Amino acid sequence: MRRRVLVLVAATTSLVLVAFLVPLALLLRTVAADRAVQGATLQAQTLSSLVATASRPDLTLTVQQLDATSAADVTIFLPDGAVLGAPAERTNLVRLAERGTSASSDVPGGREIVFAVQDSTGAAAVIRTFVPNAELTSGVGQAWLLLVALGAGLLAISLLVADQLARTLVRATADLEGVSHRLARGDLDARASTDAPGELAVVASALNGLAGRIADLLREERETVADLAHRVRTPLMALRLDAEALPDPAAAERIGAGVDGVHRAVTQAIEHARRRSGGPSGCDAAVAVRERIAFWAVLAEDTERELATDIAPGPVPVPIGRADLDAAVDALLGNVFAHTPDGTAFAVRLTPAAVLTVSDAGPGLPAGAPVLHRGASGAGSTGLGLDIARRAAEQAGGALALRRSRAGGLEVELRLRPPAP
Repeated sequence: MRRRVLVLVAATTSLVLVAFLVPLALLLRTVAADRAVQGATLQAQTLSSLVATASRPDLTLTVQQLDATSAADVTIFLPDGAVLGAPAERTNLVRLAERGTSASSDVPGGREIVFAVQDSTGAAAVIRTFVPNAELTSGVGQAWLLLVALGAGLLAISLLVADQLARTLVRATADLEGVSHRLARGDLDARASTDAPGELAVVASALNGLAGRIADLLREERETVADLAHRVRTPLMALRLDAEALPDPAAAERIGAGVDGVHRAVTQAIEHARRRSGGPSGCDAAVAVRERIAFWAVLAEDTERELATDIAPGPVPVPIGRADLDAAVDALLGNVFAHTPDGTAFAVRLTPAAVLTVSDAGPGLPAGAPVLHRGASGAGSTGLGLDIARRAAEQAGGALALRRSRAGGLEVELRLRPPAP
């Protein structure tokens, strides 16, 4: 943008300078030529009276002195054929003046001026003055150099002013860009400076208003989710009491454990909804994955599924909150139980590079199913499981990848760190 402003100003200023300086340069050349011609004309006119009154020796001396002090060549053609002053041929213009007509004309090398006069006897004589081109353009070169310097100075000043203006516009635009990127990363406290010039200040104010509105909407959404999650606690408490009232202690304990798990999930949902947009500091993925595997191992044993694990000894720090990581792991393991028949083996692996892999020996993904789109599913579910895992990976700076497992089923790879440079 800065370069475009400078190019535009340079082009506009150059056109204005050319439109102004070129006619002025031509005018200066014309004025210089007119000044030289006028001076030569005055000198020739001073000789008119001498031709008619002075003796030939005096006239000859006067012409010689005039030639010596003047830049123009002065010649007098007398009626008897004598030529006084600078040597010159009898040109057509001289012959015209002998017939009584004064005139001037451009000739090779300069300008020729002739005057028809009469000598002391009344015969026709001619005074010829020749002004060379060097005299016609005397001082024009210096004047043109001065005009060029003036134009270059004006162009430089205009570019300096334009550069300062462009810097101001670029700074304001860069500030708007930076604020928009911060808002895109979730920093809802980012605000643009309204000191920008002109319309950019209006855009900055509109962007600040948009950021404030987004913050208000997200705050309302968090509170709504938190309120809805809080309402679930009451029926969960009633279900807990009903479970404790069961006559079978084993069933009561099993149902109570499930209720406790749901209660923990609701609590985590409330905490997640109320969490500030700055995000959590991180957690140990090795600890989180082991705990979630231990939770799902009981269900795996009940459904006769063979579970293979390979978890890095840890710690495996990842830039994502524990609640979000638990939700992602639960989503991946829950998909195995929801979309594969009982008895299907599966494996969970976590590498020291924070790459979590969940693979199974099930039927795999349905052909053409848009499983990575939120709310889309090819198996009749809500379609949120893989999307939860994907968003958790992107929050950590990683990514989610799907491929066929060695056993022919689905393998989900969840990278929980940014890729190494």
